[in-house]
Amino acid sequence: MAWKTLDDMDFAGKRALVRVDINVPVEDGNVTDLTRIERIIPTVDDIQEKGGKVILMAHFGRPKGQIVPQMSLEIIAPAVADVLGLPVTWVNSDYGDAVAEMEGDEVLLLENLRFNPGEEKNDEGFAKRLASLGDIYVNDAFSAAHRAHASTEAIAHILPACAGRLMAEELHALEMALGTPVRPVVAVVGGAKVSTKLDLLGNLVGKVDHLVIGGGMANTFLAAQGIDVGKSLCEHDLAETARDILTKADTAGCEIILPRDIVVAREFKAGAANETLAPDACPADAMILDAGPATVAYISDVLERAQTLVWNGPLGAFEIAPFDAATNAAAAKAAALSKAGQLISVAGGGDTVAALNQAGAADDFSYISTAGGAFLEWMEGKNLPGVAALG
Repeated sequence: MAWKTLDDMDFAGKRALVRVDINVPVEDGNVTDLTRIERIIPTVDDIQEKGGKVILMAHFGRPKGQIVPQMSLEIIAPAVADVLGLPVTWVNSDYGDAVAEMEGDEVLLLENLRFNPGEEKNDEGFAKRLASLGDIYVNDAFSAAHRAHASTEAIAHILPACAGRLMAEELHALEMALGTPVRPVVAVVGGAKVSTKLDLLGNLVGKVDHLVIGGGMANTFLAAQGIDVGKSLCEHDLAETARDILTKADTAGCEIILPRDIVVAREFKAGAANETLAPDACPADAMILDAGPATVAYISDVLERAQTLVWNGPLGAFEIAPFDAATNAAAAKAAALSKAGQLISVAGGGDTVAALNQAGAADDFSYISTAGGAFLEWMEGKNLPGVAALG
């Protein structure tokens, strides 16, 4: 779909209401990870360079429509000022005259939107109240785009609306990955349970050429084919569902790649004694905790021939060595191909980002999304209200 960007808007002398995601971790009153704040710099800088004034809107935590002092954005305002290198004024829920009195390059930070029950209800009245503060609406929070809230959906129908730099970058990356990708396309989907990614798998088999299934999910697919997976994490009740997905993939011409060898252990702990076996040779008292080297070699070969990669989830129990080996090796291969310009690679999801960082591969991927739920719903083919409202 088409959406407007900052380049399509005239900000000269106007106030821009910018929805951002600065829902950052805080300990003892200090922000411990500035990443999300750092990622809003390009949008803020561009708007100011174009002559506009910036009013930031954001949520923090889950206050559920109540005023919770520990979730006030006043706590985060100093960190935002430090990162932006600009004067940042926190404005309480009354808003008052702060907007009319904005001076120079001052940035306003409105109080936690979720203190108002109208935010999560997508209340038009609250959206109009917010809209009255500005002239142009900018959504730079893709991570909140799967929520139909007043500050992500309703307000976009009231003011001229566009995507911020971060939002536009994310949408462009995802469009390259699944919208109009260069083929062949490979998807890597891992994680503990098939049940959490049914919609994702169902959507991908019709869109990609190769689908790698890893982690505990792979055990369910192996079991669905009559293979004994011992004491492995497995959703035996989803065997029929797994077989349906295999059938749909075959019909669509999508190759499902399951482990060609497995790494098993009798206990789940770092450094546990383990062995590499054929997929159908898991001992009754053992657990499958990773894919083996033959699987990694095959995945690497597929990646060599691919043009586009979408990655969500680890291939094994990546949290502890040595069961992070398959994830690390496959991620390193994808990173090397991406760095060499042979592969467009887009990855996202909490565990995915952690796994790729741990593998030292994240920096060389084409794009890493930190959006979590919004990234997953996009991959599932679902409509994202915050994105649709910009069209």
